[in-house]
Formats: sequence, C-alpha cells, structure tokens
Amino acid sequence: MDYRACYEEGCVKLKAAGVPDFETDTRLLLEHVCHTDFHTLLVHGDRPVSEKERTDFFLLLAGREKRVPLQQLTGEQFFCGLSFLVNEHVLIPRQDTEILVEEAAKRLRPGMRLLDMCTGSGCILISLLVMQEGVQGVGADISKEALKVAAENGRRLLQENNQPRWYLGNLFDALPADEKGFDMVVSNPPYIPGGEIEELMPEVRVYEPREALDGSEDGLLFYRRILEESANFLKREGWLLFEIGCKQGEAVEALFKAAGFAEINIIKDYAGKNRVVLGKKR
Repeated sequence: MDYRACYEEGCVKLKAAGVPDFETDTRLLLEHVCHTDFHTLLVHGDRPVSEKERTDFFLLLAGREKRVPLQQLTGEQFFCGLSFLVNEHVLIPRQDTEILVEEAAKRLRPGMRLLDMCTGSGCILISLLVMQEGVQGVGADISKEALKVAAENGRRLLQENNQPRWYLGNLFDALPADEKGFDMVVSNPPYIPGGEIEELMPEVRVYEPREALDGSEDGLLFYRRILEESANFLKREGWLLFEIGCKQGEAVEALFKAAGFAEINIIKDYAGKNRVVLGKKR
C-alpha cells in the first residue's frame, strides 16, 4: 500500500465516524507516523508505506474514530510557535489562549515575578518565559499528572537557568509562604458552566480532564476565588489576566471592579469574541 492509498482509506474511515476535518486529521496522523510533511501527499503519493508504518497509522486512526483528540494521539500541540507535549491529563492548548499570552507579554518586563495559576501543560508560562528573558516563573496546578507534563515541557523548551518552580495544590494553597510578591498572575482557569459540559464535542467532553473544564454552576467560581485570593500575592500595581469564555466578559469585568482593580479591560480574540479580561491591582 502506498502513501496516497493509506491517506484515502483513512479519510473514508474518519468521515464515516463523523470526525470534523477528517481529511486534515488523516493527513496529520499519516505524517506523524511516517515522519513526513504536507508535500509528501502532493508530490510523493506513490511512496511505499512500510508494514510498521501502516500498523501504527491504522492504530492511531482507530483512536481518532473513537474521537480521541488528534493531539493526544500524536502527543503534541503547537502553541505560540512551540511544540508542547500533551496527554489526557492536561487541557490541549488552543489558539484562543495565545491572546492571553500576547496581552501578558505586552506588560512583562525583565526582573518581574510571574505566576501561572491552573498551569496545566505549562504552555502559557513557558511561552512567556521564552518571549521575555529575566522573568522568574512559577506554575501551580491541582493535578500532579498535569504538573509532570508542565515540568517536562519546561525542561524541553527552556534553558536550565530559566526553569519555573512548580507547585501542587488547590489554587494559592499550593504556594509556600515565601512565594508572594508577584508582578503578574495569569490564568486560564476552568470556566465552562457545569451544566454545559455534556453539550461539548466528545473530544472535549470525554477525553479532556473535567477538572480543567468545570467552572461550577455559573462558570465563574475560579474567577471569584483567584481574584479574592490574589490580593495577598500580587504586588501593588501588579497585573492579573484571565482567559474567559466568550460570553463571560461583562461578568468577569464586574468581579474585577468589585475587587477594586484598576485599568480593567476586555480583550477580543481574532474572531471578535471576548477572550481576556485583565486589570491592575490598586
């Protein structure tokens, strides 16, 4: 069986399984297994595919037919131009979250101390440390398995002298007493209202960690808690930045105002939807 024949059979299988973007996913799985690129299908479709490559390809294809996310099958996701390791223990980094990174980077300076709360794969914190040298990074998460992924991503993508400190625990309870005085806190917390999770696509609902999705009844639980608890950890005039659900802008803005923050702003993503709320501690 040659390369194009594998691709065409894979497309048939994923289309029948109702997988969105089945052609792209088939191509990416084939490229992952064969260590090829986009041009191979266009120019070298007659390339022989070894027995091992075929076996591995159709094994991954079977997982995608069950709606296992593509990124969990390949084990990686590109974010802010970097390749991050991912698995079933972390939320898959999404392009929308790059807006949060961009807004944080505008305000980040050498010598600052940066905390990423609910760090997951570490993609936000690590991307910012790559963008801005001389920043001290700290990441916290309630999941031990997620922190293993984050730490491995840090080792792969950052210099030895720029490694973050990682802490396990429930929000700010994870931090030791001497971890205070942050110039910036960033967070992409769980923000899906609990009653809406069952309406999500199976790739998210079934395979991504629920604790990284569920924002309690109204989706605002973690915004409230982080805003309240950050008062003891942010420096005066320190920045707090959240990713939000596209319908949560006004509600989270009101929470910032109630907490006494200044320079509050709602930032839209490239689709024109509310995506980030930020403010400065008075």
